[in-house]
Amino acid sequence: MPKHLPALAARAAVVTTTAALATVVAVLPATAEAAPAAPVAVDVTPVVKSSPALAEPALAASAAAATRAAALDHAMSKIGSPYRYGASGPNAFDCSGLVSWAYKKVGKALPRTSRAMSNVGTPVSRADLQPGDLVFFYKPVSHVGIYIGNGKIVHASTRKSPVKISDMSRMKFNSARRV
Repeated sequence: MPKHLPALAARAAVVTTTAALATVVAVLPATAEAAPAAPVAVDVTPVVKSSPALAEPALAASAAAATRAAALDHAMSKIGSPYRYGASGPNAFDCSGLVSWAYKKVGKALPRTSRAMSNVGTPVSRADLQPGDLVFFYKPVSHVGIYIGNGKIVHASTRKSPVKISDMSRMKFNSARRV
């Protein structure tokens, strides 16, 4: 095994942990009474020097995963919000409105309709889904949700039901994309 791989793995683990911590901290509610927190210094200096060109793909993948996780957190924060056809938040949503709103909150613009969204990003097999991936249903595509994990999505389903978590097996899977 090349000597630089353990250092790359350690660096990727530090970056992933830091990105995950930043995502968690970003969604914690702020309190008026809380005193400002002292800055926390985190040393992310690699133990062994490695080629920046080799570390960049791991860093980019970590950043993309953190963006998807943050978009998922935004969508989850809207559970219970009413469904309204054509609505794109922040108080009511249709399926594509929820997805586009959540991704817009993390700085990523997506098309407005589920069918148009089904053509962006990278195709992902059902077996390789990760939290934050977009999951499309029916043929032709007419519904979208954000994958949570364990075969579940968060989505705005119908006028009879608010934004909720559902099992993917209750709908006809079409495709999935990673953005």
